[in-house]
Amino acid sequence: MSKAASQAGKAPSQRQLRVAEEIRHVLAGVFGRGEFRDPDLADARITVAEVRISPDLKHATVFVSRLGRSDVAALLPGLRRAGRYLRGEIARAVRLRYSAELHLRSEDHTSELQARVHLVC
Repeated sequence: MSKAASQAGKAPSQRQLRVAEEIRHVLAGVFGRGEFRDPDLADARITVAEVRISPDLKHATVFVSRLGRSDVAALLPGLRRAGRYLRGEIARAVRLRYSAELHLRSEDHTSELQARVHLVC
């Protein structure tokens, strides 16, 4: 069994959680400043709901939402175009051997639903 396959069922390590939180913090700052040249992102108020990072710290899945609106999916193409800029900002702020490749997604509501189910049971 490969290392990646054995890691798939495990909870994230403390290092993964710490790095993911640092990435979330950096991205929240970038989105708060609104320093995008892309006109699609100029007036968008974006929040970072969660960041999940792979065990090797090379891939980060970023769940974003839009303040007061539910049409974040319309912003995803613009955010993906800005991915190189975002990755550079993360590389400057978080000192790691590799800068994580970003995978931007709309906010994941399934985890909230699962959390509610576990609380009820």
